[in-house]
Amino acid sequence: MKKILLFLVLLALIGTLVLWIRYGGGQAYPDLSTTPVLNSSSLEEVVTYAEPIGNVAVNRNGRIFFTVHPESRPTGNKLLEYVRGAAIPYPSGAAQAELFDTVLGIVIDRFNRLWTIDHGNHGLRPARIVAIDLDTNEVLRNQVLPPDIAPVGSFLQDLQVSADGNTIVIADASFWRKSPAIIVYDVETGQARRLLESHVSVSAENYVIRSRDREMKFLGGIAALRGGVDGIALGPEWLYFAAISGSGLYRVLLSDLLDQNLPPDQLANRVERISDKPLSDGLSIDVEGNVYVTDVEHGSIFVVGPGKELKTLIQSRDLRWPDALSFGPDGYLYIADSALLELILKSREHIDTHGPYRIFRFKPGVDGVPGQ
Repeated sequence: MKKILLFLVLLALIGTLVLWIRYGGGQAYPDLSTTPVLNSSSLEEVVTYAEPIGNVAVNRNGRIFFTVHPESRPTGNKLLEYVRGAAIPYPSGAAQAELFDTVLGIVIDRFNRLWTIDHGNHGLRPARIVAIDLDTNEVLRNQVLPPDIAPVGSFLQDLQVSADGNTIVIADASFWRKSPAIIVYDVETGQARRLLESHVSVSAENYVIRSRDREMKFLGGIAALRGGVDGIALGPEWLYFAAISGSGLYRVLLSDLLDQNLPPDQLANRVERISDKPLSDGLSIDVEGNVYVTDVEHGSIFVVGPGKELKTLIQSRDLRWPDALSFGPDGYLYIADSALLELILKSREHIDTHGPYRIFRFKPGVDGVPGQ
């Protein structure tokens, strides 16, 4: 009996060591903050909701849509529209269970179609892409992605649509599988390809995220939140992207991503690192080519201009974990504050106690700062 117990203890120790080697450790990341260009009073609260907010998307008419963050394990509505101070399930309450499992990323294209990406609980269940016509509320696309595109351990969580509406780019942060990638989805054919898998530009580096004096470590420090490519921003020519636990902001030509005859090594060689960045989550881009980057450690939004200079645009204690970004009308940039540090492996009581959860907005174009 003692030998069996010793063997089990040894097995547990070996398992813990393996988990720590794969998921633990990490070092602090330097604070890249500069003096904010805008005063924190420029930040305006526009949505308050009892449950944690995931991503936000705002259409040209100012309609605000958001997801409930799947890491909070919601059992009710998962995609909602904020209408006159109330959050309404979209496209309907009845459609929630049919269309959504662990939906997170949302984006609206120039044809007023709302696209969503659902990671299927880190690939344990089928990942799904859904499109809804905002003019008619008709579901235009409801497609399960195959396991070779969204394998077990994947985390498809952000997406952008090309200007012509023909291509969707999806980020797989791959927290558990550790094989992050960019996914390119052809709207016409419904086919998808995984690109730049495990390339340095999409991969996590050995940093520990620290937010509000708390390190994002779990299971007694065995595992740290360390993710690959998360935020993506798509301009007319370039895809900008960055790993949540990475030090660099990268870009690659959309035309190169779409070239199916381009060998993987040549595609990798065409990736360009354009600047340093904070440990981040969401990205966005304006019509002048300025790239906006969230700073999850310091409650900030950074901007990288065409000159590739990184600077703090706005910072606020109200931003607990600035997540997704979305431009709306009149030059406003909307910020989904997911408060992620209050969600992962937390009890329902803890999540409820630390609410409500919010969406903010501000105008980057105020006081001479470029904006949309």
